[in-house]
Amino acid sequence: MGYTALYRKFRPMTFSEMVGQDHITRTLRNQIIANRVGHAYLFNGGRGTGKTSAAKILARAINCLNPKDGEPCNECEICKGAISGSLTDIVEMDAASNNSVEDIRSIREEVNFLPTKAKYRVYIIDEVHMLSTGAFNALLKTLEEPPEHVKFILATTEPQKLPATILSRCQRFDFKKISNQDIIKRLEIVCKESNIEITKEALNIIATLSEGAMRDALSILERCIQDGENQINEDKIKDLVGIPKMIFVHDIVQAIIHYDVDSALITVNKVLEDGKDISNLLWEIVKYVKDILLYKATKNIELYSEEEKQKIMKISEEVDKERLMNLVYAFSELENEMKYSTQKTIIFQAGIIKLCSKISANNQGDLEQRVDKIEKYLRNHTVSSNQVQPMNTDIKMAYSVQANKPANQNTSMPKKTDSNKESSYKTATYSGKIEESWPKIVNDLKQNGKIVLYTNLINTRAKEINDMTVGIEFPNGLTSFGRTVLEKQENIKELTNLVSMASGKPMNIKYITNVESRKQPEEPTIKKIANESDIPFQVIE
Repeated sequence: MGYTALYRKFRPMTFSEMVGQDHITRTLRNQIIANRVGHAYLFNGGRGTGKTSAAKILARAINCLNPKDGEPCNECEICKGAISGSLTDIVEMDAASNNSVEDIRSIREEVNFLPTKAKYRVYIIDEVHMLSTGAFNALLKTLEEPPEHVKFILATTEPQKLPATILSRCQRFDFKKISNQDIIKRLEIVCKESNIEITKEALNIIATLSEGAMRDALSILERCIQDGENQINEDKIKDLVGIPKMIFVHDIVQAIIHYDVDSALITVNKVLEDGKDISNLLWEIVKYVKDILLYKATKNIELYSEEEKQKIMKISEEVDKERLMNLVYAFSELENEMKYSTQKTIIFQAGIIKLCSKISANNQGDLEQRVDKIEKYLRNHTVSSNQVQPMNTDIKMAYSVQANKPANQNTSMPKKTDSNKESSYKTATYSGKIEESWPKIVNDLKQNGKIVLYTNLINTRAKEINDMTVGIEFPNGLTSFGRTVLEKQENIKELTNLVSMASGKPMNIKYITNVESRKQPEEPTIKKIANESDIPFQVIE
């Protein structure tokens, strides 16, 4: 007999052998015991969670000659025929490759015939969401009122793609992701029966990599024994799947925490020389920083050896929670930048250098505080149109409000706005076309004291991308300072509300830049803007 993959060799044969789906197997067994089996079922869930296995067990159980407690005996003629595939009364169909109307019409013709041996003719349709619209329509009537001797079991990973008319005619069971603990228990049984020696750390890694899919866990385990050795440890798994060793991940994170750019880049180069995937390295770094943060918050950590736990405890004492959270966000942004770049390694190394810079780490928080001060000041003052100048500058230039200006200095301070005369968004009227309303929206921001937001939107255009999104175009690009202002949650909410009001329906916004960045204005120009704006700002280098 030929070789059988582990996930097929150890496929559950009874409901009791299924892992992590007790809420489903218990219900199905009770239905079989009470003889209240439905005519159509829909099994929904992620890959490798047991949908097809449960369908096969259910098909055997309702046809078994000697069922016990709702379980198939797997010994009678019907069960053996179903297991071997020789029983024609249990039909398995892959809708991914048999999705036409003709395929479903053949089923409609077959259901009129009685089963040859079994009590019920059972149709298991896997990946049912792949059926065409015509095929769904052909299946609809048969699924609604099938003959008494016919049962349907539909399986899918994307139930949202099924028509509501199909969903309403099925009993739906949602298969959840299998927990790491349940996966580890099952792997221990498989390893014992297969004479595989595996460490606890290796089991933890496989369970984590499988992401709740038992089939994926067995596939990873099988890859580890393909070299003929039945001994599996942590390093062997990491080498096979391209995960860098934990010591390298720790050294990189520690170097970033200590702002040691040389050590960080040296370690990164070692990982890359080993042929590890850069995306896997970034994923491991994010996970490691997240675990340090969790330990700092809860004093609890799992899936690490004692030596690694000691390192995490030590590094958690050297960094505060805010820095760790900022690192998680920074790595997420770095991942997005790498996703759309053809030079992933260069982008990654540049990101590491940036994170090792103290100026970069501290500048973001200071910049947001200064922006808040500016906005708070400007809300209480009216600035005439000839005083307002664009304030898009690089993130390296920081503005601060003059808190205590000398009394003898002759500076004309803006007058306070009469609160009764302030414009209100509630009374604003727009044309209904966002392209035409956008200039008025930008002007309304100025009238309502949103000067910083207003100055960053001068010369921009808006257009409707689709029924749910409005794009705001920046023809001259967007600076780091401008992006910081525009990506603040309150400003995004402000623009979203105005755009939705102008469009007459709920809309989202999207910033579109035609060029990557704008050249930083020269120092004399910035000083000129600060002086001519008649607003008490200091330009600090």
